[in-house]
Amino acid sequence: MKPPSSAPDRPEPPGGARGIYLDHAATSPVCPEAVEAVLRGMEITGNPSSRHGAGDEAHEALRSSREQLARLFGCTADEVVFTGGGSEADALAICGTVLAARDRTPHVITTAIEHSAVLESCGLARELGAQVTLVEPDGRGWVDPEAVRRALRPGTVLVSVMHANNETGVVQPVAEIAELAHQAGALMHTDAVQAAGKIPLAESGADLISVSAHKFYGPKGVGALKVAAGVRLAPLIRGGGQERGLRAGTENVAGVLGMAAAASAAVRRLADPGFQDHRHALRASLLKGLEQAGDLEVNGDTASCLPEILNVSFAGLRGDTLVDVLAVRGVCVSAGSACHAGSDAPSHVLTAMGLPAERAKAAVRFSAGRTTTVDAVTEAAATTVDAVTRLRSLGPAVPPATRAKK
Repeated sequence: MKPPSSAPDRPEPPGGARGIYLDHAATSPVCPEAVEAVLRGMEITGNPSSRHGAGDEAHEALRSSREQLARLFGCTADEVVFTGGGSEADALAICGTVLAARDRTPHVITTAIEHSAVLESCGLARELGAQVTLVEPDGRGWVDPEAVRRALRPGTVLVSVMHANNETGVVQPVAEIAELAHQAGALMHTDAVQAAGKIPLAESGADLISVSAHKFYGPKGVGALKVAAGVRLAPLIRGGGQERGLRAGTENVAGVLGMAAAASAAVRRLADPGFQDHRHALRASLLKGLEQAGDLEVNGDTASCLPEILNVSFAGLRGDTLVDVLAVRGVCVSAGSACHAGSDAPSHVLTAMGLPAERAKAAVRFSAGRTTTVDAVTEAAATTVDAVTRLRSLGPAVPPATRAKK
């Protein structure tokens, strides 16, 4: 499958020249199917909770959307809860589990490489009286199930491990970890925001799965949480009792319709062998081109990762500086999670993996998408190599004597 080279992947950068968008891990362009669905949803007048024809139309739109999301999750439609995004879904999963277990001191296990939405929700869980254990990854960014097993205790109510890391793309052994959690009587949550549309979610074995529409070509500001049958959660947003009483507030009908259309498109892509081949071809072409810069290190396990995400460090440079230079040249990449843009601190993910601060600060994340072409990544790599060469000619950002070895 060769996607069109047209373009939400070639935005207009400063200066007006056609650019190359390689920051899909931050957000993806809205696909045509989702745009059409959102526009259709904007024409639906009624409140889904109203008992008349207009309300019935909105209610039916939510019902059909729930079925489409269920196919992405690999669950039943009544297990899908709509939220305002992935962060809210994470908060509901983690804090909702803790609040539902107030008859004891709940214990939560998560990892040091989670998205801030999970880490901050665990911080709130502490304020609610929970105890939280952080499991460290190895140098590849991989979480050992055995380390999770050792952290389990009688009071553990939840284990939360992301499906695929948003900075390195490393895919975690969530199914194996879920089995251990269930054996200990705990629930399993996975933040699948980066994984949705790229790998099957049903195989995770998780009771709670968070997704965000804008990561799989849907609109921003809408997400969903799979809540397996029988799982008890306390709502965080209370009011009218929508979403089975788990998330009050009138549903974003247009946004939900757009998310559902994007989810259906994602499910179709997952079954397309051509799409799978194309993903790996993009990564191979991009890495081959970037290696021409020399003195490059790949961050994260290359054997178990999403092919869309390539995190590399160019020795002697600052990643944020390179990102800024590439932006001027029309190549859109990032120096880590978009949620921490502007921070001078090295990535908490790369730091937890044990990378020296200099290497972590030199990191740049390239993330391709479904419409990215091999020609585009080849051009982006050549532009990056030229930028790296020119920046290095100005002198190292980190003095060689203090630059840490791998």
